[in-house]
Amino acid sequence: MSRLFVLLAALGASVFVVGTSEYLVAGLLPQVASDLGVSVAVAGQSVTAYALGVVVGGPLVTAATVRMPRRMLAVGLLVVFAVGNALCAVAPSYGVLILGRVVASLSHAAFLTLALMLTTKVVRPERVGSAIAGVAAGFSVATLLGVPVGVLVGESAGWRTPFALIAGLALVMAVVLGILLPEGERSETRVRDEVRTVVSRPVLLVVATTAVGMAAVSSVFTYLAPSLRDVAGFGAAAVSGLLVVYGLGSLVGGLAAGRFADRSLELTLRLTFAGLAIVLVVVALAMPWKVGAVVGVLAFGLLASATTPTLQSLLLRHAGSAPTLAISVNVAAFNIGIAVGSVVGGLVVSDIGTRWTGMAGAVLSLAGLGLSYLVLPRPRVQSLDVERAVPRVEVSP
Repeated sequence: MSRLFVLLAALGASVFVVGTSEYLVAGLLPQVASDLGVSVAVAGQSVTAYALGVVVGGPLVTAATVRMPRRMLAVGLLVVFAVGNALCAVAPSYGVLILGRVVASLSHAAFLTLALMLTTKVVRPERVGSAIAGVAAGFSVATLLGVPVGVLVGESAGWRTPFALIAGLALVMAVVLGILLPEGERSETRVRDEVRTVVSRPVLLVVATTAVGMAAVSSVFTYLAPSLRDVAGFGAAAVSGLLVVYGLGSLVGGLAAGRFADRSLELTLRLTFAGLAIVLVVVALAMPWKVGAVVGVLAFGLLASATTPTLQSLLLRHAGSAPTLAISVNVAAFNIGIAVGSVVGGLVVSDIGTRWTGMAGAVLSLAGLGLSYLVLPRPRVQSLDVERAVPRVEVSP
């Protein structure tokens, strides 16, 4: 087993730990609310606090640490993450819980940025898409296994136990990365260069496309469980099973998209958005029929994570030699898209019902497809490229 494979596996495992922490509390809200003496709605603000910490704090922490040695930074971010989750595990009050969530969130975007940067540094350029998909798959596995297992542990051993376990796993991964990463390697770019890259038009377009793409997915996924229950008529056990099917599809789709992106980034991105738009319309129309609902959920899962490796690879192409802050801002854009999508989906649910969130998601997918043509304009006529490639021979009369 090569050292490169072990390093990529360690980065993916670390992303799994971080991803599990983000959504874990959502499955434990009743226990948290009862123990800390607040309502479920108030306890739910711990999810909002984490998201705000990722969106606002992530780019700031990334900018402040851009010149730090990579190994020191990886270890330090995981230690901070462990401290935040440890605070959640021992929180005597709701205020301390929120503090722990914010502390953990501050390292979330910065660590994911670092993990993606390290991935791109250690693999060949033609394998970047696949490598990014492999490391980012840690989030899909977190959704598929980490969060459900964490909720089961919380229900049997108390809601504090999963946070303590996550803190311990974060410290373990800090030690592992401290051993595997080379000493002294650091980014040579200045904060000024990073900011200039972020505000460039191509990078801003990628960030906007990321937010719109995640909004399309979130507008449907946020309300997928009630739609499967109330429209398709599935029971609680079947709904849980279908969410696992969605998670498996998401994992496979993200990995496949990474491989396709290495071959044709433009085609992969556009087919993903076009396919997502079609699938979400099918989900809305087929939801009342159980077979149609199952097929729709699987197809939705396959495409839901497919934009991640393609957009990250595209961002690296446009960011040039100063991509660190741009990746962090793009990570924040994912969370913004999730928040916007849940709001859009909520408006559809309150107006015309859960069945039709797919239509809103399809419209957002088409908007992402339109943005992809701005981010990746059509190449100029081939004859012009040939003309440039062939040197002119001047013939004197």
